[in-house]
Amino acid sequence: MKAKSLYLAVLLVGLLQWNCSNKDGLNTSSNTVSLKTSLNNGVQELTTAMNAITASAGYQVLAGPADLTTKSGMVSPLDTVTHSLLLSDIAGVYDYKANMISKGHNSILRFFSKTAENSQMIVRLPEEKVKASKMLLHYTPSDTLLTNNYVVTLSEYQYDFNWFVSYKYKMASSIKIKDVDAGVLKIQSSSSKANGYNFASEFVFPNGYITKCKYTSGDTAVSVYSITNGTKTLYEEKYTAIKSSVDMRHRETAFSLTIGNVLITRNLVKGQSSLDSAKVYVDGVLQLKSKVELVDNSTDTTDRCITNKKREMKITFDDGTTSTFTELAGNVVTDISSLFASMRQVYFATSIIDWIAWDVYTNK
Repeated sequence: MKAKSLYLAVLLVGLLQWNCSNKDGLNTSSNTVSLKTSLNNGVQELTTAMNAITASAGYQVLAGPADLTTKSGMVSPLDTVTHSLLLSDIAGVYDYKANMISKGHNSILRFFSKTAENSQMIVRLPEEKVKASKMLLHYTPSDTLLTNNYVVTLSEYQYDFNWFVSYKYKMASSIKIKDVDAGVLKIQSSSSKANGYNFASEFVFPNGYITKCKYTSGDTAVSVYSITNGTKTLYEEKYTAIKSSVDMRHRETAFSLTIGNVLITRNLVKGQSSLDSAKVYVDGVLQLKSKVELVDNSTDTTDRCITNKKREMKITFDDGTTSTFTELAGNVVTDISSLFASMRQVYFATSIIDWIAWDVYTNK
């Protein structure tokens, strides 16, 4: 009898232990780090990343001056020919050389000389001319003392266009400043009446951070902004809107925001035309006691994102306290907005290359 009682007692303890361990393994929000802690950790990692990015030489490439524009307007509006500029058309080494020229000469080749043959296109100019691009095509006596220490190497280039009809553009380049790697820039864009506007850019920083942005218009508008470090996603925002056949306006169909291990999503209710309430996950676990509300600050229906400050996020945490994402993230919101605005433009990084390419093309 004692042996039987001992057996039952051991069995009961085993069942209790199994039940407890099984509960510990359930996918419930009570066993995860709180949403507030997770968001704060994600924002801290994001802040560290943005501090490293904005302090880097690569950020100078993206956020450089935007006062230099290409001279492709030299093409007549009546020109209906499809032009194509390839890397093989512009390959070679081009060095900046200070020249005093008479007024009226807009050709950028007056300031750049082809100094060597190369299968790639390599453009070398002084860093000082990059920082003050208005002075790029203006001669001063002190220019003869400058060193060509800003080097852009193109490994890919293609520009096809039919004036006022459509174009396709693709380029990939690595940048060195004073013999130090600044990063790798890739751009793809196109525009046509049939397919709308498409743009994608990527910048790989030497310290491991990668920033990407993508935007497409047309019947389906998609915006994507992301910052990663290796295989880890620090920040990613996606927005999708589809043009309605009824009123021809874009209507949001999907939204997601990832910050570290926190994911916020909102999608169309299945079988309906309305959006569901935003859901928030921590490490893949749905948070039942927390609430996220998306507040729109713009009537734009094709790119309504937190990244470009056209949307705000109001968060109610498990403990009942509330905060907006801007309040929680602080200055990093502005830094992210500026970063991706630069990636959507990259005027200076492309203008010099495009200008030289056009001059080489038209002077052949």
